[in-house]
Amino acid sequence: MIINFKNKTMRIPKSHPRYESLMRRHLLLDGLKRGYVAEAGLIAHGRGEAFDYLLGERTIKEARNAEKAAVAMLLLSEKPVISVNGNTVALIPGDIVEFARSIGAKIEINLFYRTLKRERLIKEILLRNGAEEVLDTEKDFRRIPGIDSDRGRANPRGILSADTVLVPLEDGDRTEALIKMGKNVIAIDLNPLSRTSKYATITIVDNVIRAIPAMIKLANEMKDWERERLERITENFDNKKNLRRIISRMRKGL
Repeated sequence: MIINFKNKTMRIPKSHPRYESLMRRHLLLDGLKRGYVAEAGLIAHGRGEAFDYLLGERTIKEARNAEKAAVAMLLLSEKPVISVNGNTVALIPGDIVEFARSIGAKIEINLFYRTLKRERLIKEILLRNGAEEVLDTEKDFRRIPGIDSDRGRANPRGILSADTVLVPLEDGDRTEALIKMGKNVIAIDLNPLSRTSKYATITIVDNVIRAIPAMIKLANEMKDWERERLERITENFDNKKNLRRIISRMRKGL
């Protein structure tokens, strides 16, 4: 990978032990320079990496169980929606589009640090990656009750009418509000102690770059399963118990 740093060209060899991590960081930096990743998104990414170290930077058993339950829930849903922000689109835009297609979900942009420029850039990237439609809140929106920030803006054809919302890299306040509206919320959050993780219906404690590709494979495998089989998976999943096991695993890792 070749990058520009302070007007100098630098090459990071693939043999570097942190090559993949460095590549992701520069994807986010590129998104920041282009205007669709927020500065605070870099902080959030760094915080997530710290928790990922405690997992050994791998998908653990508990995360795989959560991913399977999440896919089952999304396949059972009548109106699933994937909510995306700048970080998600900087890291895995094509995977988001492919996953939405595999489960029949809509994609909606939702931003805490919202600007019209950011929203339009994210929409453009997703469309270039094959999305047929990307919902936004430029013209058509109402507010999620109890959320005064721009995260409260939601499209009536998307998040507001959804029965299940997948929220990678989320803020806890909106997760709580969506739960109060009677929706299922599936979170992808490397921090098992966050408000998002605690409030979500299903919490996937995994790096989004691993979780979404894994869920694409699961969706392709599970989409022809009988409804009763999918229902058993969701009914047998205990989010609180799963989070306790992950916290215990992290404690042992320390």
